Amino acid sequence: MSDRSSRRADAFRSVLPFVVRGWRRRTGLVAGLVSAITVSTLADVFLPFYAGRLVDALGGADRAVALRAALPAFAAMTALSLGAVALRHLAWRLVIPLTLRTMAEMARDGFARVQRLSTEWHANSFAGSTVRKITRGMWALDELNDMLLLSFLPSLVVLLGTMALLGARWPSVGALVGLCAAVYIGAVLVLTTRVLAPASALSNAQDTRISGAISDAVGNNAVVKAFGAEAREEARLDRVLAKWQRRTRRTWRRGNLSGTLQLSILLVFRTAIVGLGLRLWWDGRAAPGDIAYVLTTYFVVHGYLRDIGQQINRLQRGVNEMVELVALDAEPLGVADRADARPLAVAAGALRFEGVTFHYPGHAAPLYRDLDVAIPAGQRVGLVGRSGSGKTTFVKLVQRLYDPTGGRISLDGQDVAHVTQASLRAQVAIVPQEPVLFHRSLRENIGYGRPGASAEAIERAARLANAHGFIARLPRGYDTPVGERGVKLSGGERQRVALARAFLADAPILILDEATSSLDSESEALVQEAMERLMRGRTAIVVAHRLSTVRALDRILVFDRGRIVEDGTHAALLARRDGAYRALFERQAVPAEGP
Repeated sequence: MSDRSSRRADAFRSVLPFVVRGWRRRTGLVAGLVSAITVSTLADVFLPFYAGRLVDALGGADRAVALRAALPAFAAMTALSLGAVALRHLAWRLVIPLTLRTMAEMARDGFARVQRLSTEWHANSFAGSTVRKITRGMWALDELNDMLLLSFLPSLVVLLGTMALLGARWPSVGALVGLCAAVYIGAVLVLTTRVLAPASALSNAQDTRISGAISDAVGNNAVVKAFGAEAREEARLDRVLAKWQRRTRRTWRRGNLSGTLQLSILLVFRTAIVGLGLRLWWDGRAAPGDIAYVLTTYFVVHGYLRDIGQQINRLQRGVNEMVELVALDAEPLGVADRADARPLAVAAGALRFEGVTFHYPGHAAPLYRDLDVAIPAGQRVGLVGRSGSGKTTFVKLVQRLYDPTGGRISLDGQDVAHVTQASLRAQVAIVPQEPVLFHRSLRENIGYGRPGASAEAIERAARLANAHGFIARLPRGYDTPVGERGVKLSGGERQRVALARAFLADAPILILDEATSSLDSESEALVQEAMERLMRGRTAIVVAHRLSTVRALDRILVFDRGRIVEDGTHAALLARRDGAYRALFERQAVPAEGP
């Protein structure tokens, strides 16, 4: 099997069980729907039979006798039609809650999965493309449910029922129907899987890239404007769209060719069935009513076969559109809770790294090798060093965004790898270098630190973070929307909102990651004051490039290439004439205090 064929087979093997798993969660709805659509479809199988009986009855010489003979067939056809309408209506009523609930569940599960994927995965993925994979897969399920349960299943019932009824009366006709149906379905499968599917998969992939390209440019609109690069971004999108056009044109042309070939096969099928019916009549083995039965049956089967061709095409398209969402579901979690994970209970907030080795995926050498460090409860510790020395990795490991390759990390003696991530992160408040806010109100952004917090608690946290003043001056106050990623606020205002969120969280472990590195002096003073207030009574880890922010801390760890090369207070480290900290300090031209 070629690589392409293997990928197509893998797509079906992954998507169809994924859909069936959704059905199993709602077996009552599925069973009712399948029963209703199956019984209603049997009416289409028996209608041609009674149509033939009607024609035979009307062929009698006595019109009154003929009418009486025809009425039972007419009544049966009417009852079958009414029953089919009622049962089809029931089936469509049942498919609505089945599909809506499954679509909502799929979107919810996909979103939950993406949220729990590793930091590394998110760093390598376009947010817009990820959103597109979830939404497109969700709507593909709508089509797959309709096609498999309301279209493909009835077609199968009609084909099998027709073959059985015709074969019981004329084995040659039943065999011909079965042979023609098999040839037609086989041809459609080949055309769909080997002609349409490869082109469709490529056009879908390019469709995802369009979402990623647009999202990337829109999300970074400030940078685009700063460099006057609107035309450049439009040209970049044009290149993506041009490739999408080429791929989609090829898909649509192949679809047109496939449709023409399918209609040609059905024409041959019709000619064979009509010819065989005439031969049966000529040989005296079929009455005019029987011929009417065969021809009516053919037209029913013709319609269902034509639908099967469309359904197989739609099936392949739906599978292609859902395969990326299914792949998200199968994506391994970078960090997962263990089966026996328990909630973290923090009494004091003592942190310890014991023989920690850490290796980033794809890197030749480990960043940390047997790193040992203990931070007592309530101690304020600064992490300094050159870029790439291991400071940010240290705090990511504390948050358990990654698991160490070796050794253990503990909080109050509890290995963080053995506790639930939700309980761990509830005990750790972080103020990042570039705080990202939700496109929601200030109240909602601050309240994110503690769900259900009162308005008074939110305002108190804002006052502690020196944020209440600028919030009160806004026309809508705490109900002011901040824009996507907080773009309506200045850098200092965003940082103070992030500090307010940390105040409200009131966690025993605090991480301040370069929290003042990009602020003006006035904003820095306000943020620094709030930070000092926030650190009181907590175990605080401060990542800093600007060493002025760590001078008053209890302890400073100096990192270099994944090792802690110096450990001490500001004064003690500054006293080392050839020390790494002093060299960093003097390079920043901070007025020296001490030797």
